[in-house]
Amino acid sequence: MVSGGIFIDGELFLLGIFTLDAIKGMNMIPKKIILDCDPGHDDAIAMLLAHGNPDIELLAVTTVVGNQTLDKVTRNALSVARIANIHNVPFAAGCHRPLVREIMTAPHIHGETGLDGPVLPEPEMELDSRHAVDLIIDIIMEHPPKSVTLVPTAGLTNIALAARKAPQIVERVKEVVLMGGGYHKGNRSAVAEFNILIDPEAAYIVFNEKWPLTMVGLDLTHQAQATPEVTEAISKINTRSAKFVLDALQFYGESYRASQGFSYPPVHDPCAVAYVIDPSVMTTQKVPVNIEMSGILTTGMTVADFRFPPPEDCHTQVAVKLDQAKFWQMVIDALKNIGETEH
Repeated sequence: MVSGGIFIDGELFLLGIFTLDAIKGMNMIPKKIILDCDPGHDDAIAMLLAHGNPDIELLAVTTVVGNQTLDKVTRNALSVARIANIHNVPFAAGCHRPLVREIMTAPHIHGETGLDGPVLPEPEMELDSRHAVDLIIDIIMEHPPKSVTLVPTAGLTNIALAARKAPQIVERVKEVVLMGGGYHKGNRSAVAEFNILIDPEAAYIVFNEKWPLTMVGLDLTHQAQATPEVTEAISKINTRSAKFVLDALQFYGESYRASQGFSYPPVHDPCAVAYVIDPSVMTTQKVPVNIEMSGILTTGMTVADFRFPPPEDCHTQVAVKLDQAKFWQMVIDALKNIGETEH
């Protein structure tokens, strides 16, 4: 619950207290997104940010194999929906394996459930009967052209198959804002980021379609670390969703310290959602990006060409620098908006 008001002759007149759903209804130009994810601690926070921000209309949540197997990440998504009281949003399960390669998961980061640490409630919501790929296609075709943004925060298998099954969606999508890759950094290999490496063939398809594409990669997301100041601010919210985030960050932070030497865990996936909410939260640079699929040492690398000038038909850009204060304020505000104080 938050208060609302209007300014008249420079004075604020409070109009009352509004629910999050009411605020979303007041939004004149909602940013419509489909969140394609593999929860995953940071995917879960991305879900909460999308649900709790009044400038976003979450059209659907789709799941894909990635951080864990499809059944595990799908259950996690439904459990997070219950924690945050996400209703009237379709959830659909997608691809259980990459296009060509064997399944690769990340239990060293996310645990055996894909969301170890927090105690997850039993899901209440039923999955949509459609395959995630079909749900993505249906939603894009049902909405006006250039009104739906795809926000993949996992391997790109669902998105690639949607583009291949219904190529007409490509020109209808407003943009693709994905968490994946890195123009200088890798994490699963020296040069490859996990989301791209687990299905480089799908990534090749998605990056080479002509929709506008923003890559929010490791170079950017490593700037989004959950420092003690951040966790302290979240702890003061004292809601079910905030407690879930704190529990998630504790396990996630320990995993990152043990496996990658981070003092504080970087929350990758919410950065992509934050860009859709307000692009000024980060700076970007237009450069061509393509995917290496067969290098002995470089498979899964997102090869960004920084030579100047970029081609006139360049449709890809990479995120470079994060406004950390603005980003974390978005997350904190979303958790406050979701509400439901614990007793």
